[in-house]
Amino acid sequence: MKHPVDVHVGKRIRHRRWMVGMTQQQLAEKVGIKFQQIQKYETGMNRVSASRLWDIADALDVSVSFFFEGLDGKAAEAASQGMPDDILSDKEALELVRSYYAIPENQRRRLFELARVLSDVA
Repeated sequence: MKHPVDVHVGKRIRHRRWMVGMTQQQLAEKVGIKFQQIQKYETGMNRVSASRLWDIADALDVSVSFFFEGLDGKAAEAASQGMPDDILSDKEALELVRSYYAIPENQRRRLFELARVLSDVA
């Protein structure tokens, strides 16, 4: 049975890997393991050891604490904001975020304000 913490850490690995545009194979090569192991980590099927998590954090250029962010009260906070419990598993949402940050900052601010106005109207 998967432990919720392992599932959360795996989702954060997948999220960060996806945000930096890295494949499972590329991450596996940087860490020195097979891509199948990355798949197992990302699904929470296998638990990530502390030393391996350290290597993954280094390869993805984040601190180890990144993988634990949002663990406490995540579901309650998401529900109060009208979002699904697992926004990180929604490929469309992640693609939207990636595209958003690819837009030049001044245009991104205007798009953000437009989205805010539209969400207030809905």
